[in-house]
Amino acid sequence: MARVTDRLNKENIIELAKQEYDVSQKSTLPSEIIKLASGGKVYPKKHPLASGTIEMRYMTAYDEDILTNKSYIDQGIMLDKLIDNLIVTPNITSNDLASVDKDGLIIQSRILAYGAEYPVSVTDPKTGNTLDRVVNLSKLKYRDFNLQCNEAGEFSYEINKDLTIKFNFINNENAKNINENNPISDLLFHMITQVRDKRDADSIKQFIRYEFLARDAKQFRKYITDNTPGLILETEFVGEDGSTFSAGFQVGADLFWF
Repeated sequence: MARVTDRLNKENIIELAKQEYDVSQKSTLPSEIIKLASGGKVYPKKHPLASGTIEMRYMTAYDEDILTNKSYIDQGIMLDKLIDNLIVTPNITSNDLASVDKDGLIIQSRILAYGAEYPVSVTDPKTGNTLDRVVNLSKLKYRDFNLQCNEAGEFSYEINKDLTIKFNFINNENAKNINENNPISDLLFHMITQVRDKRDADSIKQFIRYEFLARDAKQFRKYITDNTPGLILETEFVGEDGSTFSAGFQVGADLFWF
């Protein structure tokens, strides 16, 4: 038995040494301080990301394997794994990120890896023709975000003069746990943190199920949509006649390929 234990201990030591070596080697890679789409305003005041920035390193050829890992692709976690691997800021993973910040970091990681130029297709409003154009991702702008949170990173929303709830913007981990069979109520459950003076899960579920009228819930979701921070996927393009027009564009699965 002692021999088995000794072998396991040696294996653990070797694995730990490999991890430490990996960390030390990655620390020599160039990195950048990246501005978060939320400006850090959706996190508790003492959260490491409340500063509004995060440090990410440049991708290597080894990191590109994550983008082609079939298991990650099938599980829908490819981009989470990539972000986890690129974050340099200590004790932060993709699960800690507000969903709006994760989306922004995906764009930023692409810029660091392959540059800011990204080919897109847009429709010329004058001719209706589809145009192939190139977007400079580094010039995308952020939506204004003016909501103020409390020390815990929570925001207040008044349903009516007698009822105000508290909520936060869900992080990536909660977003992954939303049940596709109950997407609306599950989203609300993960966002709402307090109803009246109740903060326990059962009270919040009861409120959503028996008190939160559909019209009020819809208005709340619109409020969230209207006030969600993030990158604006819209920019100026040159039309067929040389004039410019503003249009949105889609970021596709080819974001990391060119």
